[in-house]
Amino acid sequence: MITSGLQNPEFPVKRWQLATEYNVDGIRVLAIRAGYNDGRAGTSMPGWKRMLSFHNFSRIAARVGKRVQKPDLVFATHTPLTVGLTGIELKKHFMIPFVFEVRDLWPEALVNIGVLNNPFFVNYLRWMSRKIYRAADHISAASPGMKYGILKYGIPEEKVTVVTNASDLDLFYPQKDGAAERERLGLGNRFAAIYFGAMGQANGLDYVLDAASELKRRHRSDIVIVLHGSGGRKDALKTRALAEGLDNIVFSNPVKTKEQMSRILAGCDVCMTIYKASKELTWSPNKLFDALAAGKPVVVNVPGWLGDTVENNRCGIQTDPGNAVTLADALEKLADDHSFRRKCAENSRRLAEEEFARDKQTAKLEAVFRKLVLNV
Repeated sequence: MITSGLQNPEFPVKRWQLATEYNVDGIRVLAIRAGYNDGRAGTSMPGWKRMLSFHNFSRIAARVGKRVQKPDLVFATHTPLTVGLTGIELKKHFMIPFVFEVRDLWPEALVNIGVLNNPFFVNYLRWMSRKIYRAADHISAASPGMKYGILKYGIPEEKVTVVTNASDLDLFYPQKDGAAERERLGLGNRFAAIYFGAMGQANGLDYVLDAASELKRRHRSDIVIVLHGSGGRKDALKTRALAEGLDNIVFSNPVKTKEQMSRILAGCDVCMTIYKASKELTWSPNKLFDALAAGKPVVVNVPGWLGDTVENNRCGIQTDPGNAVTLADALEKLADDHSFRRKCAENSRRLAEEEFARDKQTAKLEAVFRKLVLNV
C-alpha cells in the first residue's frame, strides 16, 4: 500500500527518504514524502495549491510504485482524482490490470458544493475523469449514483461494480458502553446528536449552528449537538458559537483510536450526516455506515441516494439542506418520540447487517479482482 507520509502521524516519513516502509498486520505500507490530509492544513488550503499537492502525490507514488516487486493488480482509490494517473502509469509499467475505486465524482461533486466554478478547471477534471475511466480495466463505484455518473462518460455498464463503504459490525454495535465518553463531554442527561468528521468548507456545518440557534430560540435546553473532528472551518465555527452564546454546541477534538470513537458514538443518541450540497449528491460517507452499525438513528441533509437509503429503510430523517429549521425539527422529533427513535435504531442496525456488512462488500470487490487476475 502506498500512502501519504506528509503530515501523517500514523505513518511519518523520514526526511532523507522518498518513502518510509512500515508493516501493518502483514501489509507492506510505503509512506511517501508527499500528500494532502483532511485536517486543518488540507481543508484550508487554496484550491490551486491543493491541486498541485494532488499531482505531486501522484507523481511520487508512481515513482515509488515502480520500485516494488511486480504485483498482480494495481488498485487506486479516489479521492483525489489524480491517483488514477498513478494507476495508469503503474498499469503500463508492470503490464497488469488496473482497478479504479471512485469514492466521489469529480468535478461534479466539487461544482455541486460550490467550491469549483472555473470553466477551465471543470473541463480539465472532466477530461481527466474520462481518461482514467477509459484506462481502468474495472471501476468500483461507492454508490449507485456514482455508477450512473461514471456511465454518463460513455463507460460500459459491465465495467462498473457498486461496492459501497462498509459497516464494521464488531467495532460499532448498539450494546457498547459510552457512559464514560458521555461524561467526559459533559452531556449530562441531555439528548445528544453528534456530527463526526471533517470540518471544512465542503461540510457546511454552519447549517448545524443555525439549527442549534433555532433550538435555543425554542428553549430546548434538553438537546445538545456534538461536533467532533477537525478542519479548516473549526475555529470559525467555535468563534461563531461563542459569539452567539450557543451553549448547546459541544466541540470535541479527534481521538487517537477508532475504538474510542466508537465509544463516543455509543454515548450519543443520534448521528448526523451533514454536507454542503445544492442538489442531489452521490456521496457515500464512512460516518453513515459507522452510525448504522452502532444502531443509531440518522439525520441526513443530503438528497439523492443517501437520503433515500435512510428514509426508505426507516433509519431516520432526511432534512432540507437549504433550511436548517428542518434539522431542528428532526432533532426535536427524535428527542420527543421515544418509540420512533427506538424503531429507527433497530432499522439502522438491521440495514448494516443485511446490506452493508464488511464481508458482503469486500466479497464484491474480491470477485472483481479474481476475475481480472485469475479469470474466475
